[in-house]
Amino acid sequence: MGSSHSSDKLHCNRYLNGQHHPSLKKQAYHGMSRHDYIPSGDQPEGQMTLEVIHRDLPGFPNDHTIKINFIFPDGIQAERHPHPGQPFSGMHLSAYLPDNQMGRKILKLIDKAFNQKLLFHVGTSYDGRDMVTPSIPLNIQPNEERKGNGKPDLDYLQYVEKLLREKGIE
Repeated sequence: MGSSHSSDKLHCNRYLNGQHHPSLKKQAYHGMSRHDYIPSGDQPEGQMTLEVIHRDLPGFPNDHTIKINFIFPDGIQAERHPHPGQPFSGMHLSAYLPDNQMGRKILKLIDKAFNQKLLFHVGTSYDGRDMVTPSIPLNIQPNEERKGNGKPDLDYLQYVEKLLREKGIE
């Protein structure tokens, strides 16, 4: 919370910076519903590309694999980031989904979240470096060597769908 110029009112800094959901008054005036509001996050500029790999993922023996590549170059933090004006480290990351109905559904949600700048953010690592990190867990291992987070089983896909829904992505 931060105060506005008036000492008798407190306003959330998010509202002061114009990064908020429109007021009910504004929604009524413009005929907007909550569903018309498109959230936007603080993800830095990056690129997302796709490719289909003709091999299966563990647990999905009859499906090919969707490989999602994310590229974020190193950059300078903007006002919306934790340390404006300071550098941050970019990243190259590949995530994997089964090429089936559920995988393609999650892919559409991931694409929507990426385009609305909600999928990644600039965060501070344990050693104090600012870097681009995912806002949700992404399956980054296409094999069985990593159990749990590394395997995109049905529970993982449903969990990612739930997390994206909580961010307003449906």
